[in-house]
Amino acid sequence: MSDYRKSGNFEKPASTANGIFMLLLAIGLGVLLVFLITLVRQPVFIVACGLAIGFIAGGFFMLQPNQAGVLTLFGSYLGTERESGLRWTLPWNIRKRVSVRARNQNIETLKVNDKRGNPVEIGAVVVWRVEDTAQALFDVEDFENFVRVQSESALRHVATGYNYDEGEGDHGSEVTLRGGADVVADALRNELQARVQQAGVSVQEAKLTHLAYAPEIAGAMLRRQQAEAVISARTKIVTGAVTMVEMALKQLSEKNVVELDDERRAAMVSNLMVVLCSDRDAQPVVNTGTLYQ
Repeated sequence: MSDYRKSGNFEKPASTANGIFMLLLAIGLGVLLVFLITLVRQPVFIVACGLAIGFIAGGFFMLQPNQAGVLTLFGSYLGTERESGLRWTLPWNIRKRVSVRARNQNIETLKVNDKRGNPVEIGAVVVWRVEDTAQALFDVEDFENFVRVQSESALRHVATGYNYDEGEGDHGSEVTLRGGADVVADALRNELQARVQQAGVSVQEAKLTHLAYAPEIAGAMLRRQQAEAVISARTKIVTGAVTMVEMALKQLSEKNVVELDDERRAAMVSNLMVVLCSDRDAQPVVNTGTLYQ
């Protein structure tokens, strides 16, 4: 087990000094060194002052906003400094800078099989940042490459758990890749977070950027979608037409506009259904006789 885990903690704060104070101290020693060289001329004091300046000069390091400095000594983790600006530590401490800014990971379009086995193309973008610098540096070889590989693996795994689109008889009861993009994105985020937790990475957001059938089945699936759309539209038209015909016959009967026997009623229903369900505008025909001629 790594020594930084022996206490049961991962990232811990480092003990560093204010770099501005140490810089002023180095400047003061420099002035003293000049004074010793020009006036006192004592080799012992000159060497001691020079060594002190060199000691101080070797410990400076700069951190930008949202940047952390990880300190190690002879392979032992000392801590992480997150305060930005000029900082100072002992010169023999090794300092490694780690960005804790939010990053975008663009997952290139992948070809996977959905839950039904249909080949689909899917892509996503993930927003992540380093939360624990100790885990990011010491638990994985390269945390950036680790996140990239795990992102692709998580997207493949999530995509196989959903159908691309609703099947016959589903009627919106099933979460699909096309219809439930937000649900799929949340599932991708949770899946990826579980995979990169050991690298000290926090996944903040995941969104699908590309979704389509694979080219080899795109034409057939397009015709299937068009057929389903036509059937759905026709179903609504017929349902509406039946309701309108029922209302018309009911009001004609209640207001005694015309007396209709079964044959006239059937003829009216037929004419109204043709008018309401037709794809073209109805052409009126004037009947100068009777229904029985």
